[in-house]
This record gives sequence, structure tokens and C-alpha cells, in this order.
Amino acid sequence: MADLQDELHPTTEVGAPDELPEPFPAPAPAPPARDRDAPCLDRARALLAGHPVADGYCGLLSALRGLPWYDLETGESALDTDVPRLREGRVGALFWSLHLPEAVTGDRAMSATLERLDLLRAVVRAHPEGLRLADTAGEISDARSCGRIAVLPGPAGAAALADSLAVLRSLRVLGLRVLTLSGTSWASGAGLTRFGEEVVREMNRLGVLADLSGASEATIRRVLAASKAPVLCTRSAARALRPHPANLPDELLAALGAAKGLCMVPLAAEQTGPTVRDVADHLDHVRRVAGPESVALSGTYDAGTAHPRELGDTSGYPRLVAELLDRGWPETEVALLTWGNVQRVLRGADFTARAAQLRRPPSTATLAETDG
Repeated sequence: MADLQDELHPTTEVGAPDELPEPFPAPAPAPPARDRDAPCLDRARALLAGHPVADGYCGLLSALRGLPWYDLETGESALDTDVPRLREGRVGALFWSLHLPEAVTGDRAMSATLERLDLLRAVVRAHPEGLRLADTAGEISDARSCGRIAVLPGPAGAAALADSLAVLRSLRVLGLRVLTLSGTSWASGAGLTRFGEEVVREMNRLGVLADLSGASEATIRRVLAASKAPVLCTRSAARALRPHPANLPDELLAALGAAKGLCMVPLAAEQTGPTVRDVADHLDHVRRVAGPESVALSGTYDAGTAHPRELGDTSGYPRLVAELLDRGWPETEVALLTWGNVQRVLRGADFTARAAQLRRPPSTATLAETDG
């Protein structure tokens, strides 16, 4: 039996290396997830080259105030946003938030907003190779053609007006494009007062877009009825999927779509969920309820909020677009989501402003006279 076993399993003698038995080949490693997703990622990057992301909310100004020194051109690891990652994420335009802490009210809110506008201009001047200040849809396109990322001032909080329409006009001269209508006596849980309606009319005349994220349902409905220009919800997802107070119920999403407004879905884990698929679920829902012309993106980067996995900074947008393409979104509707819808709303607001300026002079209404 031993002889038979020796014949079946001959012993290898120690000798030259070529006499050693051949090892079993190692199994080929499974391709990483990014390789399996490569076709959709390639399509996403190609699409974003022509239709980059217009990001509805960036908290960079607040984040910069806490840094002793920064360089957005070469990259800044302490931030979610810098020029290299914006370029990697195919971002073509950003709305820079001028929001203040809730404790800042009254005259201090007005001066603090002016300080943030001044900081915004200083940051853009310090990074001329990457950033360009823009005001209109045409200027955004011009910045993109020159290889720059367009920066638009806003949203600012309504408290910055100090209940004065003259301050609103001054802020518009300084570049303000979006104002959040909440947190004041004339835009509160009870809705808009008569003075609040006059603010909306003057915003229409100036081309300042109304932001309704965080506003009460009564305020949202009244602004949708009163505004002749499209409105924004700069940080709102679907309440049907996640019951966050800033998210919108389906009836308000439908009303926003009927008014040709824009729901800018935030990439914030507390509002949309912890994964890129959760964000895509909200985009699917808003697109279905409000319509493909009423949905856009809002990064909320550097705004003190956690972000879904794979979307940790501004470089992650191609991953989100790849997820949407994989779900069957037509490229035409993805192009509206990333770029076209924001362009439409800006053009609509500017058209409304030109028409309103022909019909009515600047308003001289005051809070005391209007609301008593």
C-alpha cells in the first residue's frame, strides 16, 4: 500500500527552483465598485461637462470666518468646498449663503449681512483663476465659458432688511439674488402680513428670488399666490420620505411645481438620508410630484451638516448623477436638474423685474404704515 501511495503522490525532492510544484493560481480579485460603475460615471462626467451643477446653497462664508488662512485655488482640507473639488465635481455655479445665526437680529443682522457680502467679494477677488462673481443667467454662462465657477450672493435672511424696503434695494445693488422669507414679524407662522406682500412685490420688481425653505406653510402658500416670479426652496426634500421640518409635503411640492418654482434637494443626511441612493430617492419623488422642471440640487456643503456617504464634499456630484442615470433618468431631465432649471428661474426673475419696473416705481411702504 505504501508503494501504491508513493506512485499516486510522488515526493518532490529538494532541488532547483524549477523542480518545485506549481502553486495554485490566486483567484482574481473582484473589481472594485467604482469599476463596475464606470460606464455610468463616464456618462455622468460627459453630461456634466455640458450641463454642470448649479449648487443652490453653499455655507462657505461661515466656514471661512473660522479659519486664520485659506487658499481655495490649491485646495483647503479644512473645508468641503475648494476650487479643485468644485472642478472635480463639475460645479459651474454656486449660491453662497449669507445666513446668520438665529441670535443675530435687528440692526446687527443688517450690518452682519453687509459684512458677509463684503467677505464674499473679497474671497472672489482673491481667487480670480477659479471664481467669478455673477448676477444673471448670462453671466453664469459667461463665467463657465471662461473656465471659472460662478458665485451668486444669497440666500440672506429676511432679518437683514431691518423691515426696510430701501435696505432691500441696497442689498440688491450689492448683488443679493435670494432672500429667505422667514423669521420676521411680516413672514411668520401666521403667513405674510400686508407689509410682507409688499416685500414680495418689491422683490419681484428687483429680481430678488424668494427662498421658502424653513418658511411656514401659510407663508409658502401666500408667496406662491402673490409672486409673479418663480420661487425657490433652497434646502427642501420630500417630507413623505423623511419627516424633517424643512422638507415639503406632497401638496406643497405639487403647488410649487404648478407655480414653476424650484425645489432644491439638499445633500444633507438629516434631510435626505445617509446614502447616495437616499438622495436619489428624494430626487425621484420630487421629480414625480413637482415635475422635472421643478427640481434642482443644493449641496449645503460647509453649512455644519453631515452628508451622505460618497457625497462628502463638492467632488461627489458625478456619483449622484451616475446613480440617476442608472435609474433610467433621461439625460435631458438630468441636464434640467443640474443646470437648466436654475437658468430658467433666474431668467424668469429677471424678465419679471424688467416688466415690473416699467409698471411701478420703487415702493415707499413701511412696516408701521402697512401693518399698523
